[in-house]
Amino acid sequence: MERPDPQQLRSAGTNLRAWLAQLPLAPFRPRLLDALQGYDRHRLLTDCSAGLTVGIVALPLAMAFAIASGVKPESGLFTAIIAGFLISALGGSHVQIGGPAGAFIVIVYGIVERYGLANLLISTVLAGGLLFLMGWFRLGALVRYIPVSIVIGFTNGIAVLIALSQLKDLLGLDPSHMPADFVGQLRTLWAHADQVNPLAVGMGLAALALVTLWPRAFAKDGLAPPAWQSSRAFRVVARLPGPIVAIILFGAATAWLSLPVATIGSRFGGIPHGLPDFVWPEFSWEGMRQLFIPTVTIALLGAIESLLCARVADNLTELPRHDPNQELMAQGVANVVTPFFGGIPATGTIARTVTNVRSGATSPVAGMVHALVLLLIVLVAAPLAVHVPLPVLAGILLSVAWNMGEWQAFAHLKQYHYTYRTILVGTFLLTVIFDLTVAVEVGLVLACLFFIYRMSTLFRVEASELPGHVPGLASGEVPGQVRLCRLYGSLFFGAVGKVEDLPEQLPPATRVVVLETSRLISMDTSGLDALVQLQRTLARKQIRLMLCGLNEQPLSLMHRSGRDADTFGAENVLPDLAAVQAALAQQAVGGVNTSPTVTIQR
Repeated sequence: MERPDPQQLRSAGTNLRAWLAQLPLAPFRPRLLDALQGYDRHRLLTDCSAGLTVGIVALPLAMAFAIASGVKPESGLFTAIIAGFLISALGGSHVQIGGPAGAFIVIVYGIVERYGLANLLISTVLAGGLLFLMGWFRLGALVRYIPVSIVIGFTNGIAVLIALSQLKDLLGLDPSHMPADFVGQLRTLWAHADQVNPLAVGMGLAALALVTLWPRAFAKDGLAPPAWQSSRAFRVVARLPGPIVAIILFGAATAWLSLPVATIGSRFGGIPHGLPDFVWPEFSWEGMRQLFIPTVTIALLGAIESLLCARVADNLTELPRHDPNQELMAQGVANVVTPFFGGIPATGTIARTVTNVRSGATSPVAGMVHALVLLLIVLVAAPLAVHVPLPVLAGILLSVAWNMGEWQAFAHLKQYHYTYRTILVGTFLLTVIFDLTVAVEVGLVLACLFFIYRMSTLFRVEASELPGHVPGLASGEVPGQVRLCRLYGSLFFGAVGKVEDLPEQLPPATRVVVLETSRLISMDTSGLDALVQLQRTLARKQIRLMLCGLNEQPLSLMHRSGRDADTFGAENVLPDLAAVQAALAQQAVGGVNTSPTVTIQR
């Protein structure tokens, strides 16, 4: 076989680099590089302290999210370690913490149920590549255009599904098969209602109460007596996260008393005591074709969650705002790498990010330390995880689901327009009953339709008589023959009907129609076509159409499309109403159309 010409290869490479240089691609520059400028010992100690706190908080959540997603607990831990480190090291935010998130529970569980664990890993890798491309092509800002009603709708829907998925372990049930859909889960829970374990219910509810009340008990104005709050032991205990306290207390009680509840050891056999192995998933073209929808869902949800989380962090700190494109590229790298070590999809996590901010984090170093803390715990304390009761993890996740939802939005629905209410409630119900993909797709379609409707209502046509007296015309004659129509707003495809209906609304004596467009802020090609059709319709009725006061954007569109002087006539496109009156007066005096040619403004 003939070897390729090195000169041709170099030329092709040069052409490719030149083509890429012309694209508006985002540079790959992690925020860590900027954060380390002027970094000192004090900031290092502060970041290490924040990372230690976040690592302890992330431990139970990572295991709980993995179990709720239908995979082993170590998958959540490995995701928090690997993805958490990469997202902090390569991301576009100073303080964001990455890892497994509650929002992915329903998605991951459904993919595992329908396609299997191997295909979940493949779908996560493909979604990571898609996330990287979204950031590379500067699409990070587009995620912000998703209406808040859709975000609240699917967030509350996911919170409901998370809570529903935890009822199995909270009630102590162990069905042979748990469906992924809402109705199927309700049927399964009802079918096994006679197997409820009262001890599991009590333990789960106690863990839920402890996690909920723990921060309030140790607040400055909390439940503890003032005398206790001044002690050193109180301050040390107050720094412990509620989920860790619940796991330690109920895990120790389960091991010591041999309580008959399901544990990580009885369900999964424990957690591996060591680093994860590199595993190469089996890729196939046929399998990847089936994973298109799951891949897009993971990528879309990961982008939304990570950028929303970064925006929350920006509002809590005075640090430079995050770079959305760099954040998406970091999320992409993390989701490409993590599945090869048994991980699941990762994104920005609001609860851990807020904990990181409140712990005083100043740079991505805190997030990297949080991942190293989790790694150390896995290497040292993994054997102790066998005693962690699953009802306790269920109680922790119920607290996460409650804090995740914005339930006050339902109480405030009556204060908003019906379009907002329809989108929010519709997205919520579709998320719960069907899935997130359908909910977001339908929500976006509804949002676009309602937006088009609202924008079309802002465009209006106000008809009146031509103001003032036209010199040289018989008094009372021309004012009835000249119809002035003022256009307001934006003339686009959703509002052209108001222009198309104009000929039927004109008085029988009308001979001239003047469109005053000084308040027409914009016009699209459909709006321009509507004006052209209006001119043709009026011409058939021997009615003259005149345009005046056109702004820069409509004039530019008419010029670029070639529909200015040739279509409407230069004598019919005038700068203002004074020029219109002068043209009509000159025509009336001469008895014919003697109005001067007016140069169209560019």
